[in-house]
Amino acid sequence: MERIILIETSTNLCSTALVEDGKVVAYKEGEGMREHASMTAPFVKEILDQRNCTVKDCSAVCISKGPGSYTSLRVGTSTAKGLCFGAKIPLIAVGTLDTLVYQAIAENLIPEGCKYVVPMIDARRMEVYSAVFTPDGKQITETTPEVIDENSFASYLEEGKVLFIGDGALKCKDTLTSENAVFVGCCPKASSMLVPAVEALKEKKFEDIAYFEPFYLKQFVAIVSKKNILKPNE
Repeated sequence: MERIILIETSTNLCSTALVEDGKVVAYKEGEGMREHASMTAPFVKEILDQRNCTVKDCSAVCISKGPGSYTSLRVGTSTAKGLCFGAKIPLIAVGTLDTLVYQAIAENLIPEGCKYVVPMIDARRMEVYSAVFTPDGKQITETTPEVIDENSFASYLEEGKVLFIGDGALKCKDTLTSENAVFVGCCPKASSMLVPAVEALKEKKFEDIAYFEPFYLKQFVAIVSKKNILKPNE
């Protein structure tokens, strides 16, 4: 039996799922960006316990590679690497935007006559990480950070309906006012990684466990405190 552990930690939602022979048979989720470190490993154990199996009974671990929250992606990646090293099984990585598109397909969220699907991960203010996909899941533009204004995705909206989906979608609703724009606010789920994860396992598209790094798009920037911190004896 082929089993894959799916781990999604790129946004506020932390989730895990277990796939057996191409079907999701166990799922666990919880919200809280700062809680990922305490939830991820226990969630994995819980879904394995539900099926009376261990990590060593699995064929691979699949992790969300981003883009998304820097800290949350590192939590998921560290957990996945530890599982792979310990059980000596391969690591698979799936893009967060791909997961959102397959989520739209699986949950029948794509409106009739839709021309394009644009998954959006919130990147603060009016910026999102996004790319353009066809409704069948094919990516046709590069993944980029995009500052949303009234002209964003105008050429695609002129062609017909466009589904904007993700935790960054709803904040764009007042800016992208075309009647062809459809918005669904949600976070990517581990269960929606099913299709690309199964395909990657079949084609043996594995990551280098030692050197794999999440796809951050923008480098993490530490903020220097503006508070006046006094030195000792001052």
